[in-house]
Amino acid sequence: MTAPHRPEARPVRAGQAPVVAAVAAGGGLGAAARYAATLWWPTGPDGFPWTVLLVNVVGCAVIGAFMVAVTEVWSPHRLVRPFFGTGVLGGFTTFSTYAVDIRHLLGTGHPGTALAYLAATPLAALTAVWLAAAAARRALRGRHRLAPATGSKGGARA
Repeated sequence: MTAPHRPEARPVRAGQAPVVAAVAAGGGLGAAARYAATLWWPTGPDGFPWTVLLVNVVGCAVIGAFMVAVTEVWSPHRLVRPFFGTGVLGGFTTFSTYAVDIRHLLGTGHPGTALAYLAATPLAALTAVWLAAAAARRALRGRHRLAPATGSKGGARA
């Protein structure tokens, strides 16, 4: 009997290591901020998960404004988007906890609350992205794209 063929793992390219490190560092900070929010404003055993809803809406609003800034106005260092956009904001927002909260609400006999949460979260999050992006565009109207930051490899973004 022969062992199954396993494809060889591709080595991480030298240019990817800083990006992976930036995402990991940012993700740790974002997740810690979300955890702190749940400690400051805990949800009761049968309560509506307001904290997670608020975290997701705020995080999505920040993503909307941030993406306008880094794609339409500012040419940041190549690690800014992975660190802040993917890392911090990806760790802060939590759609996996959203899914667990829905399952918990269903399992504890609160189908109406679960359905409201199921609908309200993506609706509020998408609305927040749209409104924040529109507000950022209005606030930054007339500003010209800035020159790439030092170390950004000619404005290339990760």
